[in-house]
Amino acid sequence: TGRGRETSAPAVKAAALEAGLKVYQPERIGSREAAEYFLHLAPDAVVIIAYGQIIPRALLEMPGPGARAGSPVPWINLHASLLPKYRGAAPIAWAIVQGETRTGLTTMRIDAGLDTGPILLRYETEIGADETASALSSRLAEAGAPLVAETLRRIGRGEIMPIPQDDAEASYAPALKKEDGRIHWSHPARAIYNRIRGLDPWPGAHSSFRGKGCQLWGRPAAPEHPEPNAVSTASALSPGMIRARGENIFVICGDATMLRLEFVQMEGRKRISARDFANGARLDSGAHFV
Repeated sequence: TGRGRETSAPAVKAAALEAGLKVYQPERIGSREAAEYFLHLAPDAVVIIAYGQIIPRALLEMPGPGARAGSPVPWINLHASLLPKYRGAAPIAWAIVQGETRTGLTTMRIDAGLDTGPILLRYETEIGADETASALSSRLAEAGAPLVAETLRRIGRGEIMPIPQDDAEASYAPALKKEDGRIHWSHPARAIYNRIRGLDPWPGAHSSFRGKGCQLWGRPAAPEHPEPNAVSTASALSPGMIRARGENIFVICGDATMLRLEFVQMEGRKRISARDFANGARLDSGAHFV
């Protein structure tokens, strides 16, 4: 972390140590050392949140202690979607990119599949019309801890009946790649705006201008915007073309829609307003993003 790129403890570990809790941090959860540690610990339950390694079957089938002897220890995962929708590594981002208006959290029993285990509890919430992935992540993080705590309480009281997921309703949210941020100007402005929101802060929505990469921020031009002949203008020009009207900068999108550009960050430069970008670029009639 930091400019010196020094090794530091993850936030969860730092908080645990401050609270006087024991921390065990295996390099590989599938190692023999980790298996021996868990067998010796004999936990009542294990909670997984945003963990990037596959839990080996031997641990998932580890017998429980005490009264639960002979039954597997419940391994519980907190997943940031309403399963079975958006299984995978980036459910928050893809829910916004796909234009979902509602999402939530699910606690589930981990099995050998990818987020395929039976559902325990859910928390559901609306996605704000202008909410970004980073903002939604913060909100869901605040709701996640109480949901996990309630799940553990109900499991302890024997009050939860796990519900199998319906695989026919499943969708996937793969890990994000840089190329996922590429804007396709043939798409409608609303779809482009969803990509801008969903891929904030990384990889961001990006395009190219005069052979150089740039990251863009903007929102659909409102139908009531006082831009004369806006629809006919958008219909007559090709997607990606840039048009300046007064203080506003528009980009032509698919389906005769327009994105009102707000900020631009050329590669190697700082983020500036769309108006400053237009002034510096000295836009001509053929200026466009690709």
